[in-house]
Amino acid sequence: MQLPILREMDHVLKKTYFSRSRTIVFLSGLFQTQKLVGDDPCAFWRGVEFLDIQGGGASQKEMLALFSKVLRTKCEIETSDCFTQNATYIYLDDATFTGNRVKNDLEGWIVNTAPTHATVHVITMALHEGYYYAKNKIQEAATRAGKNIKVEWWSEIILEDRKVNTANSDVLRSVSIPEIDEVQAYVGRMRYPPTLRTPGQVGKNEIFSSDAGRQVLEIELLKAGVRIRNICPHLHHYQRPLGNMVLDTLGFGSMIVTFRNCPNNAPLALWAGDPWTPLFPRSTNSDTAMRNLMTALDSDVF
Repeated sequence: MQLPILREMDHVLKKTYFSRSRTIVFLSGLFQTQKLVGDDPCAFWRGVEFLDIQGGGASQKEMLALFSKVLRTKCEIETSDCFTQNATYIYLDDATFTGNRVKNDLEGWIVNTAPTHATVHVITMALHEGYYYAKNKIQEAATRAGKNIKVEWWSEIILEDRKVNTANSDVLRSVSIPEIDEVQAYVGRMRYPPTLRTPGQVGKNEIFSSDAGRQVLEIELLKAGVRIRNICPHLHHYQRPLGNMVLDTLGFGSMIVTFRNCPNNAPLALWAGDPWTPLFPRSTNSDTAMRNLMTALDSDVF
């Protein structure tokens, strides 16, 4: 079974892994996306303001730093030099899964900082369709605050993850539950029966090589995820076998990974730690907060 797993992982990650070089290519393309910037990219970027408001993690800061290098080369400016003259803001990040991070960040910004009228461009390399919930909540927050905030969403790849489109989804959704005691026991403890995928499709983005290859990953990563749940004592109960999810499901099931981190919405087998050995060791928000604190202390001392 190892070889089929490796073959399918190789196929999938070639489409879903954002290396540093692929990220730079994305940002270079973003710089000159005519539908966004028009005919004069440098004029557009000078006239916007980049939001640095992420409540946890370092992905936004790192994406802003990388885009600053693009702007420095093209326009001799950096993201920190840009200032909005027409109430246009940029929220740049690596990927959006449930959309809750963007929602929480923008809700706070809308209440405390945003002008009465503004346009916010949310730009990520990968976006999951479930963002519509966050989109609606952001608009509700703007309405409550009495502000006219228009939010536009931009992404290189938009992945289907909604329950209503499970059959044609781009995330891991198992077609059956393995006849293994620990998996059956886990499913038996769920509040509701899991939503299973009707076999036969590889998803609209075709990130899987075939339905058979897809099923290999879905079943084997589900089995591994249940085992990890049983042997790793410090996992939050939202961290399901196929990835972090507040709803009581088998997990979010995203296969998006970036060079800088593996999201917890990916299957546990990809990132869970001791005693499990992960393929992509994950840096948590707590790890990032500690690094930022140590950096600040070093700066104060030296």
